[in-house]
Amino acid sequence: MDVRRRPGGRSARVRAAVIEATNQLLLEQGLTGLTVCEVARRAQVNETSIYRRWGTRENLIIDALLADAAEQLPVPDTGSLRDDLIAYATALARYLTSPGGNALDRALASAGDDPATRRLRDQYWDARYAQSGQIAERAIKRGELPGTTEPRFVLEMLVAPLHFRIVLTREPLEPDLPTRIVDALLRGLVTAAEPRNRDGNRP
Repeated sequence: MDVRRRPGGRSARVRAAVIEATNQLLLEQGLTGLTVCEVARRAQVNETSIYRRWGTRENLIIDALLADAAEQLPVPDTGSLRDDLIAYATALARYLTSPGGNALDRALASAGDDPATRRLRDQYWDARYAQSGQIAERAIKRGELPGTTEPRFVLEMLVAPLHFRIVLTREPLEPDLPTRIVDALLRGLVTAAEPRNRDGNRP
């Protein structure tokens, strides 16, 4: 994705207005209902300015979603895998139970499977996992996880129960749920890393 940006001044204000308008419209209309024309009207900028800066509607949506995620879901670095995972899962649970986070999560889940939407969804999740995967990557370097660990898989296992409850079962996210998920995940990772004999059993 080639998103051209100009630092500072009016350019920064325009970008902020467009990103805010895009996220507002995503909440109101979902992925498929959003149009660049309406974003331009809401942000009070020329539609051509948006295309000049972002190139495509999909690039604009990805940039807006990632900007929101970066603000709401910073990647923690406490020096401890368990603490990092709990902090990230807690922030995600808080975000998903907010009106904006809840609506965006459901919009992403319910979006169609046309090529443009699939590409948008893939780009969004690839970028999100590249960011959050730093938690597992740092843990591997510290020796807390085996070198064969797949960072994205670790984060998928962490966030999946939260998204499952928000999108499918609509169950509440209890305050201790992030900690319970993390402890169960870490027990599984430790068990998976234990040596096995030729029959696949632990000695």
